[in-house]
Amino acid sequence: MQIFDLAQTFPETERQLLTEQMLRSSRSVCANLAEAWQKRRYKKAFVAKLNEVEAEAAETQVWLEFAITCTYLEAEVGQELFHQYRVILAGANRLIQQADAWVVPS
Repeated sequence: MQIFDLAQTFPETERQLLTEQMLRSSRSVCANLAEAWQKRRYKKAFVAKLNEVEAEAAETQVWLEFAITCTYLEAEVGQELFHQYRVILAGANRLIQQADAWVVPS
């Protein structure tokens, strides 16, 4: 939601480019994590969704870097968000590495 709020301050010219991509990828992290959690009965499906979480989180980091470079985001705010996505990436990676512990028997 913080990204949503901040993206509303981006210039109008970026509303359909950077803003849209950043919002899509950041929301996708949450949605894919929810899907992964529901697919815990199937290890491969669980891990596949977690891989999507990683991909979308990394994409969000790229859009944050663009926003910082273009000065749409203050560097300190953008770097804090970037760090939060680094934490998300680390958590998703741990879930993947320990997938057997999270898979629910059918």
